[in-house]
Amino acid sequence: MMFEFFIARRYLRTRRKTGFISLIAYFSIVGIMIGTAALVIVLSVMNGFEREVRSRIIGFDAHIRLRTFHDQGIENWQEVMEKVRRVPHVVGVSPYIYEKAMIRSGSGIEGVIIKGTDPATLGQVTEIPQKIVYGQLDFSPRPTGEEGRPLPGIVLGFNLADRLGVSVGDRVILVSPAGITGIFGQIPPMTECRVAGYFETGLYEYDDAFAYISLEQAQKLFRMGNRITGLEIRVDELRHVKWVADHLDAMLGYPFHTLTWFQLNKNLFAWMQIEKWAAFIVLSLIILVAAFNIVSSLIMVVMEKTRDIGILKSMGATSRSIMRIFVLEGLVAGAIGTALGLVCGYVLCWSQLKFEWFSLPADIYIINKLPVYMRPLDFVMVALASMTLSFLATLYPSSKAAKLDPVAAIRYE
Repeated sequence: MMFEFFIARRYLRTRRKTGFISLIAYFSIVGIMIGTAALVIVLSVMNGFEREVRSRIIGFDAHIRLRTFHDQGIENWQEVMEKVRRVPHVVGVSPYIYEKAMIRSGSGIEGVIIKGTDPATLGQVTEIPQKIVYGQLDFSPRPTGEEGRPLPGIVLGFNLADRLGVSVGDRVILVSPAGITGIFGQIPPMTECRVAGYFETGLYEYDDAFAYISLEQAQKLFRMGNRITGLEIRVDELRHVKWVADHLDAMLGYPFHTLTWFQLNKNLFAWMQIEKWAAFIVLSLIILVAAFNIVSSLIMVVMEKTRDIGILKSMGATSRSIMRIFVLEGLVAGAIGTALGLVCGYVLCWSQLKFEWFSLPADIYIINKLPVYMRPLDFVMVALASMTLSFLATLYPSSKAAKLDPVAAIRYE
């Protein structure tokens, strides 16, 4: 192998009869470098977006939701809550009610998803208390309006409040679909609330549709008695989420079941993975085009070195050795381009992390800077893909060189 590598290195370093061959070789190295760097950068940016979305979803939602089949609700939820608290790795538990309703203000009416919650335990399972941008998380009745009538508080998503045209202290009316039947038909229960504050998670789906009220107010509005929809649970580390969920399913049994944060958002993350693989395949075409330059360059080198190949074969070099020479020459070019591309990609990603060269419009995206998260596995995958394409590019010209007849090759001019 040392003999073949020595010859391959000499073929790479020696000045060719025509500079055109060398130019193609340089272009192939530059092409592989650009393709490799582009792959590293794009994958790192997509990782950054995925990580940012994950952190915001986890900040809004709990790690695990404990519910009942067919949404029957949990009657003895205080007892269940104490059992859940004693499970290893559980650091927070909070009761919640999850229902759809209509909300009306002086400017219009909108559909809304109501989450009834206990403000004393909400901060144990989500970051909503830290996401309040105006007002405060206060559900207790306060005097409102000119009449000074005490109204319970409601916290709205920022976009929802904007569409309703309400400010902190304004009154809104919640209308529940869980009506009671009277002599004039079904009468939907409703309650009047004061806007206690806005929250902003940075995720449009949540800021546009969700509102928080107290657990007791939600039980009255949706005619649930003492029942709740379920329990939200937070664990100490994400890697323990599945274990805790499986443990709760086994411990509590029917009719209880758990849903993890990943199960609740699996379609979103599956789509992000598809996008990542699509970008990987498309950008690999840049490396593939550069690999064709390796094919062209090696074919020309074989034509130029035909006489040398004949001499090497006449001195005892086998066809396999000749093939290895040109495979190694192509692989060295591919390795140089790959290494340079990985270094360039890393430097550009690191500089974005350090200096934040590229910013994003905060009113369009959920963040104001281009996120980057570099994973060692992505670097390995890109390097393997680049080297594999470089290796495949060497097979045709190297096999042609190996099949040359030594006598005809020596006579070649």
